[in-house]
Amino acid sequence: MSETRPLILVAQPHLAPLLGLLSPQYDVMPLWEDSGRARLAYAEILVTAGEFRLDPAMLEQMAALRLIACFTVGYDGVDLDWARSRGIAVSHAGDANAEDVADHAIGLILAHRRQIVTGDRQLRSGEWTAGAKMLTRSMAGAKLGIVGMGSIGMALAARAEAMRMRVGWWGPRDKPELRWPRAAGLEALARDSDVMVVAAKATESNRGMISAAICEALGPQGLLVNVARGQLVDEDSLIAALREGRLGGAALDVFENEPTPAARWADVPNVVLTPHTGGATQEAVAKMAQMLLANIAAHVAGEPLVSPVA
Repeated sequence: MSETRPLILVAQPHLAPLLGLLSPQYDVMPLWEDSGRARLAYAEILVTAGEFRLDPAMLEQMAALRLIACFTVGYDGVDLDWARSRGIAVSHAGDANAEDVADHAIGLILAHRRQIVTGDRQLRSGEWTAGAKMLTRSMAGAKLGIVGMGSIGMALAARAEAMRMRVGWWGPRDKPELRWPRAAGLEALARDSDVMVVAAKATESNRGMISAAICEALGPQGLLVNVARGQLVDEDSLIAALREGRLGGAALDVFENEPTPAARWADVPNVVLTPHTGGATQEAVAKMAQMLLANIAAHVAGEPLVSPVA
């Protein structure tokens, strides 16, 4: 290990482009190769995609670890209690992709509510005939319920208002400073919503919070949109509700297991699906890279992290 440059391990293969970004300033090695795994005890910094759970046994071997730097905004794969108990700092990408995820949520709502994907398929298959019109539903006046009013939720609310939707929300903590009304609870929000968007941070305490009961409350005309984490939705209950007509529709960018098997959704009606691309814009990824570099540089310099995990 270099005596002048800290050793950084990069955890997942899809983060391989970061090796070239980091190597001019630091000693960097891939954890998915034997050469990287052999240096576990010497690595001061671990770069990871925050949605992936870090192996506790591996972490215990990292005696020199002082910073877990999440390239992503999310950090639910990091055991924060474990890190704090060992004095290990954790950083993430802040709200680097919040605006893009909010855009994607609006896109999913439009795609489902205006039947854009269905229309595309009908045209391509020759089903568009003279005089035939597919009636869809307007955005104006629709009641939007947002689960989790953080950076994504607030960006979404502003966009929805511009589209003349009526906005409400629910989260475990009240935010009196917000102008949008907070529902009495999650089920109450579902009952009062035409469209419900899940934009909450995922924790073990809220796993499966979008349950069969919430699907029932949203109802046969309701649309569920998830741009947060797949684990927040009881996926089996969601699929059953869609098949049985107890839920009107779903538009999903995240799934319980990723990549989700195509066969799981082959016969599920009234769904629009995207492969976890809500925050994956060129601009957002560039911001995430900048945040990663800034957090690592601050750590190495002994300065406060730019975007620490609270």
